[in-house]
Amino acid sequence: MTAGGSWRRGVFMSASPTAGYAGDVSVKAAWDELSRSREAVLVDVRNKVEWAYVGVPLLADIGKAPVLVAWDDYPSGELVPDFVGRLTAELEKQETGKDAPLFFICRSGIRSRKAAIAATAAGYMRCYNLEHGFEGKLGLDRHRGTAGSWKAEGLPWAQS
Repeated sequence: MTAGGSWRRGVFMSASPTAGYAGDVSVKAAWDELSRSREAVLVDVRNKVEWAYVGVPLLADIGKAPVLVAWDDYPSGELVPDFVGRLTAELEKQETGKDAPLFFICRSGIRSRKAAIAATAAGYMRCYNLEHGFEGKLGLDRHRGTAGSWKAEGLPWAQS
C-alpha cells in the first residue's frame, strides 16, 4: 500500500485528495472489507474475454458476486460508452448507495484506477482501486501473477 495515507473502517485511503478517488488498497484489505461489510461491492472492469478466459473473483463464500462492468471493449481497447451509466444501473439493481465502499479491479490496477476516478466524479464517495489487480503487472519472465494480485494472494477465483 501507498505510504502516507490513513485507514477508515479498515481500508487504506490515499493521502492525496487530488488523486480523484479514495485510494489504492491491497487485494487482502479489499477482501477483508468485502467480507465484513454487507454494503461493500467488488466491481470488475475487465472485459468479457478476460472474465471468460482468465477468470473472475469468487465471492460466493461471503454471499456476494462481483459486479461486472467493462471499462474498455475487446478487441479494440476503446473505452466503452457510458461506463458510469452502466455501473450506476448495476449498483441500483442491488440497491447499493453512493456512500458504499466500491472496490475496482482490473488485470493490473490501471483501468480500475481510471474507473474509480470516473465513479468518484459521478458522486460515489468511497471508490478504491485494487493496486495490483487480478493478475498483477508483468514480471521479469513476461508473465503475470505477480505478488499482491488477487490470484497470487490465493483469493478465490474461477475460470470458465
